[in-house]
Amino acid sequence: MLTDINPKIPMRNNAVTRDFYINKLDFKEFGNADYDGYLMVHKDSIQIHFFEFKELDPKENYGQVYIRTDDIDGLYQSMLENKIGIHPAGSLQTKPWGQKEFSVLDPDNNLLTFGQSI
Repeated sequence: MLTDINPKIPMRNNAVTRDFYINKLDFKEFGNADYDGYLMVHKDSIQIHFFEFKELDPKENYGQVYIRTDDIDGLYQSMLENKIGIHPAGSLQTKPWGQKEFSVLDPDNNLLTFGQSI
């Protein structure tokens, strides 16, 4: 039986990634060990893991995570209020597949899409 999933996506710089997720997206660091080249963050009931990839070219990074929420409108508004850059093609929209979604890019060009069933 499967019980959970924790995506692992690339990062170039641990400090920059940590700052973005903790200070801008309000995640918390998961665990108390400082793993060389690895970072784990969590918010509510989700975790995202990062592995160091210093040579990553953000223009060629296709890392993507889809995160479900039960308050898409409130989350979107808080992103706007906190001046989090919304992806140019990812403003809050109702999609034909029954989801209301928006997207942001992290410092390494990993796409984070937030969605709620409608």
